[in-house]
Amino acid sequence: MRIGNDRRQDDFEINVIPLIDVLLTLLMFFVLTSTFVQHSRMQVTLPQASTQDRDMNAPALTIMIDRDGHFYVGSDEVLGEGIEPLKQTIARNAGADRERQVTIRADAMTPHQDVVTAMDALGQLGFTKLSIATTPSKPGAAQ
Repeated sequence: MRIGNDRRQDDFEINVIPLIDVLLTLLMFFVLTSTFVQHSRMQVTLPQASTQDRDMNAPALTIMIDRDGHFYVGSDEVLGEGIEPLKQTIARNAGADRERQVTIRADAMTPHQDVVTAMDALGQLGFTKLSIATTPSKPGAAQ
């Protein structure tokens, strides 16, 4: 006669630690190898130093920035600080034509932030054709 239960009670367990390690390794692989693409609101036409043919339907709107950070839209000086006076002056000079070519002419010593401010104002107003004026490089100059 048997007293008590002699059956072996094996505890069945699944070890999930290796599974978690594999999943975390795959997750890290996919995160590190994926590319993060950021789409900009404004398409920038990069300037070229050589001459090129353009549409001459409407003259390009010119925004000039001097080395002190003063903005000029066409022949009008932008009075006031910040982006709002710049946007108002651009809108007044451009009218309703948002497909118009815009050229930014900045002094070589202009802080980068001033150029970005002009680009931001143009983007907020809906301009899509933008170029930055350059001067041709001198032949034989070190690059």
